[in-house]
Amino acid sequence: MSAAGLDSRILSGEALKPALRSELRDLLEAAFAGDFSDEDWAHTFGGTRALLLDEDKGALLAHASVVPRRLWVNEAEIEAGYVEAVAVRPDQQRRGLGTRIMRALEPALDRFPLCALSTSSHAFYTRFGWRRWRGPSWVRNADGTRRRSQGEDGGILVRPTDGAMLLTGAICCEARIGDDW
Repeated sequence: MSAAGLDSRILSGEALKPALRSELRDLLEAAFAGDFSDEDWAHTFGGTRALLLDEDKGALLAHASVVPRRLWVNEAEIEAGYVEAVAVRPDQQRRGLGTRIMRALEPALDRFPLCALSTSSHAFYTRFGWRRWRGPSWVRNADGTRRRSQGEDGGILVRPTDGAMLLTGAICCEARIGDDW
C-alpha cells in the first residue's frame, strides 16, 4: 500500500455516517481484542476524530480521537484534550499507521493547553512529546469529593502545549461511566 492511497480525515464525532460508524466500531473491537466497552465507545464522541482510510480499498485503517475534559492539576482547573481510542486495524499494525493517525490528530491537540491520556504503551507516545505524569492521580466525583485512582499512577501521559509544566503534583479528572481515565 502506498502512502498516496491513504487519506487522513478529521471529523467531529457526530459526523460519522452509519456505515463508517459501524466500520469504526468493528475496527476498535478488533484492535482492542474485544476489550472495548460501550462506555469506551461513548467516550470517543464529543470532540474531534482522525481517521485514516485506504482510498483504493475504501477501508478504514486507523482512528484516534480527542475530546474535551476538565482536569485539575495541583487544584488548577484546566479544559484539557483527552485522547481516546487510538487504534490501527490489526492486519495493518506495525506499518507506521499509528504514527500517521497521531500526527493527523496534532492540530486538534494543539487547541488545548494540556492533553492527557491513559496507556501502557508509553514508548509509542513519548515519540510525540508526551510525558509521563509522575504525581498521584485522582478522580473527582459529581458531589465534588475526590478519590484516589492509584491504578492509574504511572499510566497517565500528558502533552502540555507550552511544555512548561511540572509533572509531579496531583492530577485529577472528572468521574464518568466506565473507565475514569
